[in-house]
Amino acid sequence: MSDASEPVGPRGGSDGAVEPSAAEANASAGANEPAQAAGGAGAASGAVGGDQEGRRARVVLVDDHRMFRTGVQAEIGRTAITGVEVVGEAADVDQAVTVITATRPEVVLLDVHLPGGGGVEVLRRCAPLMSDAERPVRFLALSVSDAAEDVIGVIRGGARGYVTKTITGTDLVDSIFRVQDGDAVFSPRLAGFVLDAFASTDAPPVDEDLDRLTQREREVLRLIARGYAYKEIAKQLFISVKTVESHVSAVLRKLQLSNRHELTRWATARRLV
Repeated sequence: MSDASEPVGPRGGSDGAVEPSAAEANASAGANEPAQAAGGAGAASGAVGGDQEGRRARVVLVDDHRMFRTGVQAEIGRTAITGVEVVGEAADVDQAVTVITATRPEVVLLDVHLPGGGGVEVLRRCAPLMSDAERPVRFLALSVSDAAEDVIGVIRGGARGYVTKTITGTDLVDSIFRVQDGDAVFSPRLAGFVLDAFASTDAPPVDEDLDRLTQREREVLRLIARGYAYKEIAKQLFISVKTVESHVSAVLRKLQLSNRHELTRWATARRLV
């Protein structure tokens, strides 16, 4: 389930969300233990690290799934090992803008599909922070989506890279430091989307039908077109089957289609699958 209403924000001194160093632990006997990554993805093994010795990057996590944020925090947020300090979290657009403005991190890990307008809206509202010559805030998209329009949308919005949620903790830490340095970072398959998009002298035509859909409706549309059952979509997106049905009904109504077979043909014709 989406948890956009939960209270999230800058990491405070007593919430225990960021694992303290040994010295800090001795000085703060009441600190909580760090959360473990969902599914045990190496969170307790100490395997995540790299050759960024002595470097530090302050990071904000923006994703509307609390369990995913907890997993990322456990995987990369052990500052003494990874050099990454998670200084804040957000679950929707408004929270993201507030937390990013308050904490001024070096890097924001940004989901593409968020309540309140999506990752592109966060980028639009944080444009002044990105253009700050002295302390630029840089964005790295971290999303389950590998759709070309999502990748191109956030890169045009100002993100420095785009990686999918299949990335390993070690590679994510490396990507964070590369983005902090101003490099562009992409999962291998996604780099082609960007090269193709920006190699063309003509901007792609605006699809008014597609623009009628919300980010979540597009996500459901894509999974329906790929042949997923409602229960499978609900599990993948952390929403109920009833919510999936509501999204499908809204998509059919907005696109003036009658059934999922027509919807699949519509999505395939636009290369959304």
